[in-house]
Amino acid sequence: MKLSKKKFKSQIYCDTADINLIRKLNNNSLVKGFTTNPSLMKIAGAKDYKKYSINLLKICNKKPISLEVFADKENEIEKQANIINSWGNNVYVKIPVVNTKGKFLGKTIKKLSFKGFKLNVTAVYSFEQVKKIVKNLNKNSKTIISIFSGRMADAGKDPLPIIKKSVQLSKKYKNIKILWASTREPYNYIQSCDCVCDIITMPPIIIQKISKFGKSFKNLTLSTVRAFYEDATKAKFKIK
Repeated sequence: MKLSKKKFKSQIYCDTADINLIRKLNNNSLVKGFTTNPSLMKIAGAKDYKKYSINLLKICNKKPISLEVFADKENEIEKQANIINSWGNNVYVKIPVVNTKGKFLGKTIKKLSFKGFKLNVTAVYSFEQVKKIVKNLNKNSKTIISIFSGRMADAGKDPLPIIKKSVQLSKKYKNIKILWASTREPYNYIQSCDCVCDIITMPPIIIQKISKFGKSFKNLTLSTVRAFYEDATKAKFKIK
């Protein structure tokens, strides 16, 4: 499957906590890793966060997977991070850039990073936040910085300038990767590649749609018109 004519290709991570989908996509060579969050865990029906996460890790035990803390106080975030980090070598501990009071969690990020934890710093919306995160990182520890491009676009903001500047900053450090988060449409993959963004995370339905990449406009027109025709026929529509 040809995804892009670009030389650079962002790695694709699947954004889901659905255990059946992770089981299905774990062996998909297109999917290089997984990202989750408490909201996705809730949607997936998780009742016991630790037990559910451990079950996910029994399936995904090699590809990187991000599992997020949900505490709000810094000491509790650190405690949860220590526990999550112990669950597997492929685990990235997901830490929000700020807590619910808006306090930057640089102190906690720094402490965990210098302990050698693999981190995924999430809910990032500005280049200023990216700079502050990078400043607090142990450059020898692996870190993903998740920039919520889709949610930015939902709010009428252009995410491309922030992504591009963040990539320029992070490329100085081999262990810091920029992730395009909250993907809304397949074309975001092309945009991510154009920005030389290291990773793009997307829901399963978007990954499926990428299979349409490479179709000509002629074929797209035909498939669309045929679908309309078939649906009208099945519905037995008539105009008299």
